[in-house]
Amino acid sequence: MRAEIKTPDKLIGILCAERGELPPRLREEDKADYFRALCNVRPPLPVSETFLHLQDEYLSLRTAARGVADVNGFSYRNGVCLWQGDITRLNADAIVNACNADLLGCFHPLHGCIDNAIHSNAGVQVRLDCNAMMQGGREPNGRVRVTKAYNLPCRLIFHTVGPIVRGEPTAQNERDLKNCYLSCLNEAEKRKLSSLAFCCISTGEYGYPKDKACAAAVQTVRAWQNETKSDLKIIFDVFTNEDKELYERELRHEPH
Repeated sequence: MRAEIKTPDKLIGILCAERGELPPRLREEDKADYFRALCNVRPPLPVSETFLHLQDEYLSLRTAARGVADVNGFSYRNGVCLWQGDITRLNADAIVNACNADLLGCFHPLHGCIDNAIHSNAGVQVRLDCNAMMQGGREPNGRVRVTKAYNLPCRLIFHTVGPIVRGEPTAQNERDLKNCYLSCLNEAEKRKLSSLAFCCISTGEYGYPKDKACAAAVQTVRAWQNETKSDLKIIFDVFTNEDKELYERELRHEPH
């Protein structure tokens, strides 16, 4: 029998108290979004053990309710598979987060970006860990930083900053995007991970043309596999039908 997911009243109360506010009167169906929005805008400040205990209990139940997608049951071809769905449901060893250069997650309440989804479902600890790593700095394009995944079914989150593109990608844009994939692949290999799930890096608000980003992603992964002979299972996670069609077409081309 599935455990009941209690409304996050106490969590909302704690976060509102931090802000010097009284909790608003909310409809039951609005409480989950309000809690998420409060977490989205919360700066990376210390948080109580009481809050973490309540948050982790709440988020773990929500993770279970969404359902875990087992990457070990996927069908792989040449070590790669394509999966359409919410990357926060995957139990891969690591999932890739396409993040901004501050590395602190998305501060826009309930924003639809992958950065917001990952931080919201993992917990406030991810922002705290990223803040401890960055110390107010900015992350260059094409590298990777690693945090624990906390309340997600994966073990680790690989944070990488892709290029912002306006118009046609430049040669530097392409190098930066490919380096995002290479940095994550090399980090996974270094850590001896078994599986790694990529999102479509830089193709959202960062504006990289989806067809060119897809081609760069698949070609970079295949070249890396050919060079390293790695057994790493690689998942290309897509969310939209458009991206699914692009990756299906690109993956049909056999590697040389």
